[in-house]
Amino acid sequence: MKFFGHYLSSATERVRIGFALKNLSYDYLSVREIGWDAYEKINPHRLVPALQVGDALIPQSNAILHYLEEQFPEPSLFPEDPVTRAQARAFAQHIVCEMHAVDVLRIRKVLADKLNVDETGLSDWSQHWFADGFSKMEQTLANRSQPYPFCYGEQPGWADLHLVPHMRKAITRFDVDVQKYPLTNEVFNLCVELPAFKKAAPVAQSDYPGSIENPGMEN
Repeated sequence: MKFFGHYLSSATERVRIGFALKNLSYDYLSVREIGWDAYEKINPHRLVPALQVGDALIPQSNAILHYLEEQFPEPSLFPEDPVTRAQARAFAQHIVCEMHAVDVLRIRKVLADKLNVDETGLSDWSQHWFADGFSKMEQTLANRSQPYPFCYGEQPGWADLHLVPHMRKAITRFDVDVQKYPLTNEVFNLCVELPAFKKAAPVAQSDYPGSIENPGMEN
């Protein structure tokens, strides 16, 4: 399997965590190194990540993660209980659709370049969606049927691999005060000390330059 990604992309990181939790190997191709124009010939969406299986390409992190779960079901990324499993999916979907989707680089470019939103406005936009999203995640974790150490179980899985990259992005790139969300922050701090999450972290990637300035990233 060839995996196209970018060290700083939170969508790429969530798939890297999935690979690591399942102990799967892959060939990593950095879009930062091969160039976006070359990558567009492989993936016309021009978004990361993408997974090449044989001659077929699977774009979008959610589709890749579902493929990995279906093809390599053990260990599972999901809880056994059907309701808890659905809750884990919903938690992840909240991050992907209600938070990540409204604050990716291409959205911010439109706000700045076409709608003339200045830096203060862009910051307000990001801080609004982080605060809105994290407060709802915090309440969701508080409402669980039992206080799991991870989002929905005794082991990290689907919800956690979505939470960690987005929270890392909030902390390192947007200076979000995550102490306001103690349950969410507790899960994050527990996860990032685990080998699978360390292996998938941006700083552990071959294309990590030692700086997050001017990443030139499209997702």
